[in-house]
Amino acid sequence: MLENYSLGEIATFLNAELRGDPETRISGLNTLQNAGSNELAFLANEKYVSQLANSSAAAIIISAKHSAADSYCGALLILDNPYLGYAQISKWFDTAPQALARVHPTAVIDKAAVVGANVDIGPNVVVEANVVIGANCYLGAGSYIGARSQLGEGTRIAANVSIYHDVSIGCSSTIHSGSVIGADGFGFAPDGAGSWQKIYQIGGVVIGDRVEIGACTTIDRGALGDTCIGDGVIIDNHVQIAHNVSVGDNTAMAAYSGAAGSATIGKNCIFAGDACVVGHVNICDNVTVMARTLVTKSLTKPGSYSSGMPFMGTREWRKNAVRISQLDDMARRLKALEKNT
Repeated sequence: MLENYSLGEIATFLNAELRGDPETRISGLNTLQNAGSNELAFLANEKYVSQLANSSAAAIIISAKHSAADSYCGALLILDNPYLGYAQISKWFDTAPQALARVHPTAVIDKAAVVGANVDIGPNVVVEANVVIGANCYLGAGSYIGARSQLGEGTRIAANVSIYHDVSIGCSSTIHSGSVIGADGFGFAPDGAGSWQKIYQIGGVVIGDRVEIGACTTIDRGALGDTCIGDGVIIDNHVQIAHNVSVGDNTAMAAYSGAAGSATIGKNCIFAGDACVVGHVNICDNVTVMARTLVTKSLTKPGSYSSGMPFMGTREWRKNAVRISQLDDMARRLKALEKNT
């Protein structure tokens, strides 16, 4: 990886309009407030416009709307979506160590496992029988890959990840430290005598391509059939996905969100922090579930939803929340009216 890049190279990569010297060298990314004279910043949120005047950044990724600001005298990279531009260029400045395409001598790899070309396997990794690891994968220190599981080409498994047996993970996916994929779902039947009979979970987990799973997230194996995570799904830290859940392509789930058993979540959905769905309900495509909302029934119409009591659409919930804050005043006025009649 190069240590720095010219603004001309960056502008070409982003397909941005450049106003400034294309030979200026950029060695890092930073915020408007903290960027140095050799760093690139971005402006994507209106509330940070005031920071332009005092920014020392060499260049700023910015929208045309703000490009005429005379408070900043550095170079500009003009894009319709500055935040997307920042996201795209961030890979150029990633400081994560590069894979070494080696197998550490302390790794334990079963003879029946198949390991592709240029795979980096770190210290104390365990790979069980009949595992298939695609080319250019990375397995961080202390990770475990259970029997018959598969990793697609270019997938990265961080340190101390546990992947149980019969888990399939697609290409170019990432699983961060502490996550557990394929543990038993919470399946027990009352035995009529005050105790519980375990239901053995005989399904697996199927995870698509370009999926990112945050640290300490758990995805349970299916009881019958598989738990399925679609392509392009992004899952934050500390998310719980129960057995036989299906999550559609490009859905995003923020920290502490969760889905109970056999729930179906559509494509392009967003679960904000601590948003959850009960088991055996269906959520259609293009639904946003606001923070700390509990979805208790199937949703067949795209849109944004929030819950107090009862569960309702976000706009209706906000109106009612305002009315609740006015109840005391309304009660006082009603009492006054009744006193005067």
